[in-house]
Amino acid sequence: MTSVADRVIRIGTRGSKLAVAQTGTIAKKLEEAGQRVEIITVSTPGDRSSAPIAEIGVGVFTSALREALLDKQVDVAVHSYKDLPTAPEPGIALAAVPLREDPRDALIARDRLTLGELPSGSVIGTGSPRRMAQLRALGLGFEVVPIRGNIDTRIGKVTSGELDAVVLARAGLARVGRVGEITETIDPLQMLPAPAQGALAVETRVDDVDTEHLLHSIVDDEATRAAVAAERAMLAALEAGCSAPVGALADVVEDLDAEGAVVERLSLRGVAATGVEGDSIQILRASAIAEKHEADKLGRSLAAELLDLGAGALSR
Repeated sequence: MTSVADRVIRIGTRGSKLAVAQTGTIAKKLEEAGQRVEIITVSTPGDRSSAPIAEIGVGVFTSALREALLDKQVDVAVHSYKDLPTAPEPGIALAAVPLREDPRDALIARDRLTLGELPSGSVIGTGSPRRMAQLRALGLGFEVVPIRGNIDTRIGKVTSGELDAVVLARAGLARVGRVGEITETIDPLQMLPAPAQGALAVETRVDDVDTEHLLHSIVDDEATRAAVAAERAMLAALEAGCSAPVGALADVVEDLDAEGAVVERLSLRGVAATGVEGDSIQILRASAIAEKHEADKLGRSLAAELLDLGAGALSR
């Protein structure tokens, strides 16, 4: 039987520039460890659709990759973690969660303006209901419009004058080398990012234990895995889809235990927007801290707090 070290690992990716760049970071880590790899592009229904993300759901970007994995067309699938449904997929294992890129949102605006400098009435584009809700809740008088397309297309709407600004994930801009075009990295106090934003999920089949162990040993980052687990547990407990107006950000922080010794714990902040279909947007906020191994419990308890505050009225 051929060992994993002796064979070429086939890594499946979407064909977008961002997806290929993300997959390339995983391929590079494996190659640096002496592993031979091949990147295989898989076309997904989401790439072929022009409908708004909120209508089609981001799961359409991941389903084709998972099917290729289960059909053994590829050995590994690399996803933007925030695009994955929160429910586990039978037959698939989360082999690794690499070190996360900066999870914050970023503004690219005309004349290199910041949010505070854009005049009332400025037109800002985003494909995310979460960003839409939080931008409107700032009370700065922006007109927020839905957009689709890759990074080049979205930024092009600003340079052409069609929009005054767009909001994108900073991580995606970093991965395609366009950080220099950011006019403001938005403080999470103003706009909390999507659960798992900036993180990648590297999946393999549950019966391919050798590949799973290889990926975990080379690619996985323990702190990122714990943080993202807490964020996605909150999202799942809210029963909100990955395109819902929900934000979450967890960090591993230093704290003191009962004896005064420094320990690492997991801090989680969450927001949920209600009334997003009308003019009465309300942003509900909660935060909590727990032990690192209690990520799932932390996420679920924060969701319960948000539900008590009224998050049950989420538009889904």
